Amino acid sequence: MRPVAEHAAAVAALFAPTATEWVPLGEARGRVLAQDLVSPHPLPPFANSAMDGYAVRSADLAAVSPETPTELPVAADVPAGRTDGPALEAGTAHRIMTGAAMPVGADAVVQVEWTDGGTERVRVERAVEAGQNVRGAGGDVTAGEVVLEAGTLLGPAQVGLAAAVGSGTLPVRRRPRVLVLSTGSELVAPGEPLRHGQIHESNGPMLAAAVDDAGGRAELLRFVPDDVEQFVRTLDDALAARADDPVDLVMTSGGVSAGAYEVVKDAFTGRGVTFTKVAMQPGMPQGLGLHAGPAGEVAVVTLPGNPVSSLVSFEVFVRPALRAAFGHPQPERPRVRARLAEALDKPAGRRQFRRGRIDAVAGTVAPVGGAGSHLLAALARADCLIVVDEQVTHVDAGETAEVWLLDG
Repeated sequence: MRPVAEHAAAVAALFAPTATEWVPLGEARGRVLAQDLVSPHPLPPFANSAMDGYAVRSADLAAVSPETPTELPVAADVPAGRTDGPALEAGTAHRIMTGAAMPVGADAVVQVEWTDGGTERVRVERAVEAGQNVRGAGGDVTAGEVVLEAGTLLGPAQVGLAAAVGSGTLPVRRRPRVLVLSTGSELVAPGEPLRHGQIHESNGPMLAAAVDDAGGRAELLRFVPDDVEQFVRTLDDALAARADDPVDLVMTSGGVSAGAYEVVKDAFTGRGVTFTKVAMQPGMPQGLGLHAGPAGEVAVVTLPGNPVSSLVSFEVFVRPALRAAFGHPQPERPRVRARLAEALDKPAGRRQFRRGRIDAVAGTVAPVGGAGSHLLAALARADCLIVVDEQVTHVDAGETAEVWLLDG
């Protein structure tokens, strides 16, 4: 069987780095910056008040103390946003609000708590030094400074900084577009009644959600019956219809094992996709390659049909490759080591990915459910995957294991 690392490398090799596109600032969160962002102006762009109070000349207050206060006439009000504020004359004060531009001639701000809050005359009880309670121009960012480097994952703080330096749009790496296909004549859309022998289709919505969660753009194409000619026709029609916004990856689930009605395997064999067994549990039957579609070659990854096998395979192979393709700085799930809360047994020769729940405080991890690849409810309760290497067949309680955190 093919080693897990070898198959992961083969999947990663299918993806080319995605191109750059410009998006409005409001759509940039969660995207990866494609080019350095340079500030065209300093931040703050002008000296401004850090406090609500009074703009003054510090020399006018040199002798002031609580025992020897002074009064100054209030010559003007300077709210934030005022652009025509008059210069400050010696021996006067301007009432000023936080963020308002410092008047010409002022070099400090007396916070309102050190005054009587007067509007025509103000009583000042403490002296201030030059620069006190003043935010200098360029104190945060200088003009021409690279404020965000290419490859930065844009979160709320980064979006805020981009806005502060005046960027209404940002160059980001394009999100990979993934066409998700589920095969099976037994599948029925969720919400529809079941007949005997039918099941509600879960893999498609699950994998589409996984693609979106990873940062890609998923489109669900359901359902593809167990008919080879119809499968190929449906796929190629879908690819042709999306020629103006090409699909980066076709991802299928089901139809790749050794049964009599393995439509995905039958449809892709001889068309650029190879199938193999990977030394893992769950998720042994896998396939990958390049399909010669009507709009050119498109990457294909085929996942097994059992729901746990399908999602675990996505986590191991597709998610890190997908995120790396659009430059995500953390393509893989966070990994830690934790002590097993109970013993585990597994077959030799396969890397096992068991569902688990981690107790970060205690540093332990407990398996959730059994190893069966159909136990979707256990996977839904899990917050991590417990990884047990191929050569290991038994792990005692208290021993440490590698754990992939599914919420990171």
